[in-house]
Amino acid sequence: MGERDDPLIGRRVQSERALRLMELLGLSEDELCRILDVEPLTLLSGQLDHRMELPILLGLIDEASERAGRALLRRWVRASGPAGRPLDLLLGRDFGAFEDALGEFASSGFVLRGGGRRAR
Repeated sequence: MGERDDPLIGRRVQSERALRLMELLGLSEDELCRILDVEPLTLLSGQLDHRMELPILLGLIDEASERAGRALLRRWVRASGPAGRPLDLLLGRDFGAFEDALGEFASSGFVLRGGGRRAR
């Protein structure tokens, strides 16, 4: 049995992805569970194979984090914008609207209104 077929390795990878999402956005465990629509035990056990949004969200957020920086990204996710707070979009599982909000943030040059800083 290869690594790709090993369920323990798959669970560890999913757990690492969930932890990375949590760290990048400064999420609480409860917020992460709501975004992924899972119970805390499922999150801890890494049984997130059915959560296809996890790698997609990470792809979007990793790119923004590289350009804007983790601290600014964490502030942005909790700041009010034209579509509300990006965190509320995630908590409501409106991933399309979150992607749009992230795109608008990127097109602004990663500037938060009201004293935000520009990405380097």
